[in-house]
Amino acid sequence: MTPSRPYQNHLRSGNDLVTTYEATRAGFVALALEKNRRATPYVAEARALQEAASKARTPADLLSIKGIESGLLTAAGLSDKALVHLHPEDKREAITNLIKNFLEPAGEKFVEELVFRFLLTRGDALGGSMRNIGGVLAQRKLTRAIVSTLTIAGIRYRWQHAKTRQWVDMTDDDSEIEFSLRGLSWESGGKPRTLIYNLNVPLVKNNIDMCLFNLGPNELQATRYKSARSYIALGELKGGIDPAGADEHWKTARAALDRIREAFANVSHSPYLFFIGAAIEKRMATEIWDQLEKGVLTNAANLNDPNQIASVSRWLCML
Repeated sequence: MTPSRPYQNHLRSGNDLVTTYEATRAGFVALALEKNRRATPYVAEARALQEAASKARTPADLLSIKGIESGLLTAAGLSDKALVHLHPEDKREAITNLIKNFLEPAGEKFVEELVFRFLLTRGDALGGSMRNIGGVLAQRKLTRAIVSTLTIAGIRYRWQHAKTRQWVDMTDDDSEIEFSLRGLSWESGGKPRTLIYNLNVPLVKNNIDMCLFNLGPNELQATRYKSARSYIALGELKGGIDPAGADEHWKTARAALDRIREAFANVSHSPYLFFIGAAIEKRMATEIWDQLEKGVLTNAANLNDPNQIASVSRWLCML
């Protein structure tokens, strides 16, 4: 049996939801470490480009060095997406302009200039990928907590690969599956359960961070997620750690939860609704607690509190 107020297992008041200074500091450090991890391939590429380009005596010689065209195009400011739409002559012109306008004026330092411009473009791409890194890290952390909950309960599970969409059986070593996981499937009380991240829910016509279903993966795919009664719980997961953006994250999540509530009410169904956030300020916490007490929300937790996340994970796994 699931308690009618599961949040009471880990929350005594709204104050328990507030993000501490220590958690904020740790969150920023985690973001910095992830940014460095993601930047590593770009640094390695820059070194490889520098080594190859060093064989050129003049900027024009770069055109005759095989295997560096992609690096030259990146240094010219073209992203991988842009390259798909360019013809060979367009690419050649871009490289020629790079040499004429930037590398030749650099004189004997043209290789350094090339590498700097390569990293400038790669850095821009890295910045784009980092915009939702808080959400990515949040999903990883929650996934690991759910997987751990299932494991210690002796519950076998399957997981869906984010890129291939293939379902994979649990193994004895599932370390780091959170880096490439989109969904989880298990049984609770002999009944199938499937959790999917970042799903566009047809009934709501919006992307929802987390959806828990009472169907197995194959049945779920067959319904195309259109069966309202198959939804057990839906939740918003906000991983941004910056206190300055906390209120905006909650407003976005609250609006999404309101849309979910209204859409399912129109078909006479009331799935559980929950919220998990990394940056929760005092005023937000008071509002979230009020929604919990009124039954508007079923559960909530601060992502930075291991006990709260463990409690929410157990709740989800036992629904």
